[in-house]
Amino acid sequence: MQFPILEDPSLLSQSHHALPGVCHVAVVPEPASEPELLLLNRPLCRELGLDPDARDDRFWAEVFAGNRLLHGMQPRAMAYAGHQFGHFSPQLGDGRAHYLGELLDPSGALVAVQLKGSGRTPYSRQGDGRAALGPVLREYLVSEAMHALGVPTTRALAAVRTGDWVFREAALPGAVLTRVAQGLLRVGSFEYFAARGDRSTVEALVRQALLRHGYRPLADESPALALLRGVAGRQARLVARWMGLGFIHGVMNTDNVAISGETIDYGPCAFLDRHASATVYSANDRQGRYAYGRQPAIAQWNLAR
Repeated sequence: MQFPILEDPSLLSQSHHALPGVCHVAVVPEPASEPELLLLNRPLCRELGLDPDARDDRFWAEVFAGNRLLHGMQPRAMAYAGHQFGHFSPQLGDGRAHYLGELLDPSGALVAVQLKGSGRTPYSRQGDGRAALGPVLREYLVSEAMHALGVPTTRALAAVRTGDWVFREAALPGAVLTRVAQGLLRVGSFEYFAARGDRSTVEALVRQALLRHGYRPLADESPALALLRGVAGRQARLVARWMGLGFIHGVMNTDNVAISGETIDYGPCAFLDRHASATVYSANDRQGRYAYGRQPAIAQWNLAR
């Protein structure tokens, strides 16, 4: 079988451009000084209709660090808000991520491609827009493990060391993760515009989500109610799978809840060694809001937002 390479302009689309311009901001990734390819998910490349062997590691490192933009790539940072540990933040957005576009896979499905840790955007606030190597490798490993276990999730396509340092409690080697997903809209995407009273953009988000993710209204059902019903069903099935595996997401803020029904944003996360409902896995979760046993109730709370 012959696979095209990512430079083929016919592979990338920009369906998010169907959304109003206030939903995203055009911004290019910040170049990495010495990108080095650490991991390329070759089986996933082939699932997406790409040939991982069409180019050398140097080429893929440049692409997946954000140093090289190929035909059709129009990097964007998406706007969203979020309830973080129950407190509403009216503006969050992609502070260290760049949505590149969408691949049309061999089945005809659109798959969103995003760099994470690729530099500052207008939503970075005081952050550096970078990611450390450890969290990038964690998300790569855990997201692929979740996929292998049959859990809907974002997938890891590549991990690249940047050659730069990021400064947290200490200086750490920097890295960029390339992830793919059915879609990148979040509960927080709707909250962002609802909080501003922007009804027309909320309606545009509803239309796009219904079209993009195959949610179908029942007879005489409003589009918005159909979307809520569909997302609720997918979230219920998703969290049930988490619970069966002993998985703790760790930070179930509304900006970490994907409308597609996929697990997204693997920050502090873990699998239980033994059943303990009160187990938390975030240093910030001092009240146990996102404890393992509370995940179904929190999913419902998030959907109510």
